[in-house]
Amino acid sequence: MVQKELRLSGSGGQGLILAGIILAEAALLDEKNVVQSQSYGPEARGGASKAEVIISEKEINYPKVRNCDVLLALTQVACDKYIDSLKEGGILILDSSIKNKPDRKDIYIYNVSILETAEKKLHKPMVANMIALGSLNGLIKMVNDNSLETAVLSRVPKGTEKINKTALEEGLNLIKKHRREYYERQYRSNKINTTELCQAK
Repeated sequence: MVQKELRLSGSGGQGLILAGIILAEAALLDEKNVVQSQSYGPEARGGASKAEVIISEKEINYPKVRNCDVLLALTQVACDKYIDSLKEGGILILDSSIKNKPDRKDIYIYNVSILETAEKKLHKPMVANMIALGSLNGLIKMVNDNSLETAVLSRVPKGTEKINKTALEEGLNLIKKHRREYYERQYRSNKINTTELCQAK
């Protein structure tokens, strides 16, 4: 990873601003360069809100996410609003409640039951953000797992550490079925690029 731009989107109350802050802090623990920003939008009226994180092994020249590498969307409104900002070959992590999936053949889409797990399995809708973080990092490994857990435990309210840690682990478990598919895609992509490079020479 040289640099990755991520957008975490949903609606107010889903805790994605905090999730973005935690991800950024985990990247700092890994001694990476990071920029984090957020936009609350008119979430009180059902609009989309977002947190943006840029993680890089080199100096970050521009502090705003333009065309993101990864888009996490927990609501239909957020997906519809930000899908055009996901670059070709990018990764879209969608909550399974989103029914109208984008008609794009140039991205990779993963459906994950984030909100359902928070509500029905953990009986804590407010930890959906931690499940989302676990799923995201379990799929693309932006930061070290220990760094992410440390950042989570340092940011969540006292007395909620256990349930938030459990939610993070649930997110990792949810994404496991997709990881093989993801790495196979990365392998095929790298193999194609290597072949094209050899042919170009």
